Amino acid sequence: MSGILAAALLGLALFTVTFAVNLQAPLYDIYAAQSGVGATAVTLAFAAYVGGLMPTLLLLGGLSDRIGRRIPLALALILGAVATGLLVLLPGWTTLVVARCLLGVGTGLATTAGTAYMAEIMGTAQARNAALAVTSATSLGFGGGALATGISLGLQGPTLLPVSYIALFIAAPLLAVTALMLPRNDSLRPVSLLRLPLFPAGSWRFGAAMALAWSTTGMTIAIVPLELAANDLGGWTGLVIFLAIFAGFLCQPLARRMTNQGALNLGFVLIPLGFLVLLAGVWLKVLALVLLGTCITSAASYGFTYLAALAEVSLRAPQDRARAAAGLFVYAYAGFSLPVIASGALADLLGLLPAMIVFAAVQIAATLIIVTFARRTGRLRGRALGAGS
Repeated sequence: MSGILAAALLGLALFTVTFAVNLQAPLYDIYAAQSGVGATAVTLAFAAYVGGLMPTLLLLGGLSDRIGRRIPLALALILGAVATGLLVLLPGWTTLVVARCLLGVGTGLATTAGTAYMAEIMGTAQARNAALAVTSATSLGFGGGALATGISLGLQGPTLLPVSYIALFIAAPLLAVTALMLPRNDSLRPVSLLRLPLFPAGSWRFGAAMALAWSTTGMTIAIVPLELAANDLGGWTGLVIFLAIFAGFLCQPLARRMTNQGALNLGFVLIPLGFLVLLAGVWLKVLALVLLGTCITSAASYGFTYLAALAEVSLRAPQDRARAAAGLFVYAYAGFSLPVIASGALADLLGLLPAMIVFAAVQIAATLIIVTFARRTGRLRGRALGAGS
């Protein structure tokens, strides 16, 4: 099998794993209504994804170093299909929690193994292009699932078995078999099955930026659809979630031409700007502003910040890319879940819009603190190097 074909099939597998993650997002309000739960419960179900993903990253980030890259990929594809199948058989909030947890485990297995595998297939000299391939495939997947279900519901009408689910049930098993047939470009190592993530020296600011950026994406996926539904705009949920990620995909070629630090700095500017525009759209009930703000935050999260951070940790840990990717995603998914849970609880107390305003204020403060601390650390390191020379 040629390297180009292997990379394309790996990208398709990563796309499908992440496609399953947000596939059920346009039906959140239906699952919640069937179980009679509020915003806090919805955000807890949303964050259950991280409950499955975090232990996988923390304990099994280097699993593929021991058993190979192909088995974790195949298992992740099967978990995505199983999780979605459970929602069809037993729709409701409790099942959504279980399904999201399984999806988290699958994503943790696939992203760590896939990041390392793509670099091995494309060659170490193409590490940044390999990172671009992974971020492109996963960005399209994360956004495409929600859009596919949104379109399916628009064409079929209300249903708990949209065509998007059926497409996953067909594609996932086929790709799982295909993943096992990919070439073995990795070298198995006699390491422990339980391996902690790796945090390369000096990469903390990239991880912090990922946490900040993906907290915004989490709010867009979990909280904004509830507000849209409350304003009779629920039919736009799939498109909003798609734009929350796809616009970032479109920015990745531009981010690739920038330095990692330059892309990161631009992300720091766009993250709060985009959410403020989105917040104004929700406040004024202007859909165009909601969509524009979503695109801006997407550019920051899945465009400049995601690519820069993943490329940076891959370059800083060439012998431990799987564990380094796990470390980066620990940052990212801590941001993706914890602020969303807190905002959901606040929304039940004060309302959705006040919760979003509080989030925006905290987000701006956190951005300023991270940027200030990073600059101060950089100046101190520069002085130390100057004194040493």
